[in-house]
Amino acid sequence: MMQDVALRGQRALVTGGSGFLGSHLCRRLASQGCEVHATSRQRRAADDTTTWWHCDLVDLDGVRSLVANIRPDLIFHLAGSVGASPGCELVLPTFHSLLTSTVNLLLVATECGCRRVITTGSLTEPAPGALQPTPSSPYGAAKWASVAYARMFHSLYGTPVVIVRPFMTYGPGQAATKLAPMVIQSVLRNEAPRLTSGRTKSDWVYVSDVITGFIAAATAPGIEGQTFDLGTGALLSMRSFVEHLVGVMGTSIAPQFGALPDRPAENERAADIATAAAGLGWKASTSLPEGLRQTVSWYHDRELQES
Repeated sequence: MMQDVALRGQRALVTGGSGFLGSHLCRRLASQGCEVHATSRQRRAADDTTTWWHCDLVDLDGVRSLVANIRPDLIFHLAGSVGASPGCELVLPTFHSLLTSTVNLLLVATECGCRRVITTGSLTEPAPGALQPTPSSPYGAAKWASVAYARMFHSLYGTPVVIVRPFMTYGPGQAATKLAPMVIQSVLRNEAPRLTSGRTKSDWVYVSDVITGFIAAATAPGIEGQTFDLGTGALLSMRSFVEHLVGVMGTSIAPQFGALPDRPAENERAADIATAAAGLGWKASTSLPEGLRQTVSWYHDRELQES
């Protein structure tokens, strides 16, 4: 593949490399011949594929030292607080971990130079073209602002930044509090998962497809300054997603929809797949049944290993 050739021998820095997307990305980059460096909140020893760095990305001097030591060709910025709760207590943590960290990385990448910076937006950002765009959470506000800074850095300073916006990603290795692993693990314990009404619709996309989108964003020519949605372009309710999931598991356990309150002001937004197809040559290729089958298989195998 041309992507393999473009990445072979490149030095990549992945912030948030121990997270759900970051861990999948580190493995993919290593498999395609990259020298992979990654940051984590906890100190970690180097492994077979990744050199780990402990760095507070809110500390500008720390970021300068990190980038000077690694001298990356590519920077993938995935670090930061995750969660779309509207709680006021999240305003400052998301501001610093998402916005300050992004500005620091963009500034240092501009000063030191690198081939490309790939940073992440969010489906929780206000939809483009809204008359009075208003974020529905501190997370959404911080992501929205970080994307604006990325565009500004490209426009004013020529920073080679590309923005990708992953939609509702699921797959192996996701945090236990997320929907798919929570449902799977409840069923494996012979417990009925307690859920909201499930009315909210999302664009569900399998993690392997999203990682392929990140790789395309690092290798496609002439796309600096642009934003690409990584999703299927189709909306499916949470209830239907869960029903498909328990169907794959072959269980008679019935999820308890409505046992938990719905979250207010949820975004219902499908990905713009045309822009990613044109600019990245990318589209999601894993069907929902196949993605769910692979996800269930991963958690089932892990359960057997731990028993």
